[in-house]
Amino acid sequence: MATPAISARQWFASEARRPERELDLARAALLIAKEQYPGLSVEPYLARLDQLAEEVKDRLADETAPLVVLDELTRTLYQRHDFRGNTEAYYDPRNSLLNDVLDRRLGIPITLGIVLLEVGWRLHLPLNGVNFPHHFLVRFQGDAFDLLVDPYDGGRARYEHQAQELLDRVYGGKVRVRESFLRRASKRDILVRTLGNLKGIYVNAGDHARALGVVERLLILRPDADEEQRARGVLLARLGHREKAIEQLRRWFATAPAGDQADRALQLLERLLLGGGPLEADEP
Repeated sequence: MATPAISARQWFASEARRPERELDLARAALLIAKEQYPGLSVEPYLARLDQLAEEVKDRLADETAPLVVLDELTRTLYQRHDFRGNTEAYYDPRNSLLNDVLDRRLGIPITLGIVLLEVGWRLHLPLNGVNFPHHFLVRFQGDAFDLLVDPYDGGRARYEHQAQELLDRVYGGKVRVRESFLRRASKRDILVRTLGNLKGIYVNAGDHARALGVVERLLILRPDADEEQRARGVLLARLGHREKAIEQLRRWFATAPAGDQADRALQLLERLLLGGGPLEADEP
């Protein structure tokens, strides 16, 4: 008897539940895309990351100084291969799908950051992600000082004390940098942020089916996330899965904190029990 095929969701779950040290960030990001593109083959894209790293190595010859390697890495990605931020269509969902980013060389900070991290790790560079507000960054941890590398701005490097410049672009000087803004992002954090971007895009587009798929993958990464538990109930209701929505919202209420979201979700649950459905105000 043939073994049943493993779905993209199951494959993603298997990868995403690995311990941090064993979790393959690029593979997991490609498995996010595989749910959008069922025929997607992951291995050729992983090989493309390998090839980018090999190209950097070839240009370096025997040079191993980390800052020199970092400079050659950013030169290769952003000048030779023209990876860049998609300023014209920032909310195109393809910007959040790693295969599309590698094919089109267009992306947003989080996915361009994944490319920078993955190629850099192959070169043994001391890099990690930084979940900076509105703008994912990559930290280079040097022996004498750290740098913040902007994957959306051609790999531009700043000292950490210059991070305020990025906040000022968004908040006009009204928000000051906090230590929490510069904390290391785990691979799981990076996947959560990637999926969070996709969720926002699909919700705003009214694509409830795809939004639900994203929420369910967020719950694989963070099973106890209150916001996603509630969002799943709302999206199930929007898709007409009344009984499943009722079950989900009841489960969420068992541990939900009091507040406006709980009040709105309770009103939705009451409408569902009476045979009604969600209103425009019931946003996931």
